[in-house]
Amino acid sequence: MLPALTGPRGPMHAVVAFAGHHVIATDVDESTACTRLPRDDLGAPMSASFLLFLAGWVGAEPGTLDVVLAAPPSLSAPSPAPASEMDVWVRDDLDDHPRVRRARHFRPDAVVYADAKADEPAGVLLVGQGVAGRWEMAYEVEPAARGRGLGRRLAGVATSLVPEGEPVFAQVAPGNVSSMRACLAAGYVPVGAEVLFAPR
Repeated sequence: MLPALTGPRGPMHAVVAFAGHHVIATDVDESTACTRLPRDDLGAPMSASFLLFLAGWVGAEPGTLDVVLAAPPSLSAPSPAPASEMDVWVRDDLDDHPRVRRARHFRPDAVVYADAKADEPAGVLLVGQGVAGRWEMAYEVEPAARGRGLGRRLAGVATSLVPEGEPVFAQVAPGNVSSMRACLAAGYVPVGAEVLFAPR
């Protein structure tokens, strides 16, 4: 029998995969979910057919499958020194940036950081609270600035921009090997995978 939890805080539903088990955090009835999941198929909760079934049940669109990585609290530091060394500052003029618009769909109160002087910065970092109130970061590096370690530095800076002792989470598409490498190089470790459902 698979436990089905209510959806996380806010208008969000999720299916989360860990080693050996899944968590289905939606408002679907547990017995109904179980009728759609073969007991001998451990990957069934992440199958396209089950995710589409959930989408119809909860009235929300399934997002992409992402690997979830976390930077342990030991990497976090209360001092903003790493951010100042990179010369990134809070920016309130980048609301039209594609990464900002995408990230705020899941983290409405995320703070945007970027180069203080550039009108069109080479990299943009967002830090805010997402699923179940966890601290999450997302970043984007402009194509012309890629391959120089900027993604790794932005991912590392995020750990200094959350309350002391809090881990930082990142969601990366499995095929985005550049971001995966950057997060791993910054000290993040894979902890699972998830599909989030956004309201229609």
